Amino acid sequence: MPQPYDVITMGRIGVDLYPLRTGVPLAQADTFGRFLGGSATNVAVAAARLGRRTAVITRTGQDAFGEYLHQALEEFGVDDRWVTSVDAYPTPVTFCEIFPPDDFPLYFYRQPKAPDLEIREDELDLAHVRAARVFWVTGTGLCAQPSRSATLAALAHRARAGTTVFDLDWRPMFWADPAAARPYYTEALTHATVAVGNLEECEIATGEREPYAAAQALLAAGAELAVVKQGPKGVLAVHRDGNRAEVPPVPVDVVNGLGAGDAFGGALCHGLLAGWELERVMRYANAAGAIVAARLACSSAMPYAQEVEDVLAGGPPPPDPSRPDRTPLADPAGAGQAAPASPAPDADPAPDTDRVRDAGAASGGGRGGGARTGPQAGDGGGAGGAAS
Repeated sequence: MPQPYDVITMGRIGVDLYPLRTGVPLAQADTFGRFLGGSATNVAVAAARLGRRTAVITRTGQDAFGEYLHQALEEFGVDDRWVTSVDAYPTPVTFCEIFPPDDFPLYFYRQPKAPDLEIREDELDLAHVRAARVFWVTGTGLCAQPSRSATLAALAHRARAGTTVFDLDWRPMFWADPAAARPYYTEALTHATVAVGNLEECEIATGEREPYAAAQALLAAGAELAVVKQGPKGVLAVHRDGNRAEVPPVPVDVVNGLGAGDAFGGALCHGLLAGWELERVMRYANAAGAIVAARLACSSAMPYAQEVEDVLAGGPPPPDPSRPDRTPLADPAGAGQAAPASPAPDADPAPDTDRVRDAGAASGGGRGGGARTGPQAGDGGGAGGAAS
């Protein structure tokens, strides 16, 4: 077998269509940027930006947006050999609204079903899955068949080899019965060496919401390292060996928090692969998330290693590459001015249940300051950050 991948992720992919101005409701937005999205995919991009050899296991529609995603993955240096197409369903699309510093409603178009939920166990390259230094899966992959069986089979085949990360990635609008999620989360945790989630996600997985209790519950469920994202309070990491780190977020002028968690995830993989001590890993991941929170996009906003080091050294977030023309982001009427020096979402902004919609009906909290699902097929992107 060729040299193992540093990171293989498995899960969502889609096209993000983001307004190019902040503070503008979607009904009034007239210009959009198009970006590769999907939490697991963004984590692979983030790790690739930091110099890691990465690949993603996912599926797109057999359509023009699917072609675009293959092109984008190639440009980002993420191997797309396990990105296959599904004839029956279109490639997911996600829109968002951007109201800094902490309100980023998402509109997911994933109906009748997203292709990435059609990942099948018999199509997995289990030898490469087992050999990868880091294997990353998400909770969304458990929400429907055949993706659920494929995700659990991949985890079981790993047999806790290397670093196996379970991103709790709770999105209730993707579940036909959200109450049914915990048994699948519990099973996934038995195979994971690292569990990552915000407070709401930890509560879904373990029943615990207090940060330290949630971390202990994740360890008791099987993880060796529990990473609990606390939003404005930073991040708590607790290892089974007793080592722990709690670090604050990096203050930045937040533009769009939707990709911060995915940048955090890619940097987490990078730091764990480097063998750094726990506090350094958390500070590095926080800084990567802060950089993306200060930028418009998700995938194209992922930082390079030198950019992260510069921020850790006290420098300002580097310029936003997704806006080479420096188009003004704020609404001319002043509705969308970013708040100064807000703590960057080291993870997903706190859920806003009033802004979560599933085909027009409120359905619970989202990872990006709120999320909505539209009536058409699609899926959205950033995440783990806040989106996706």
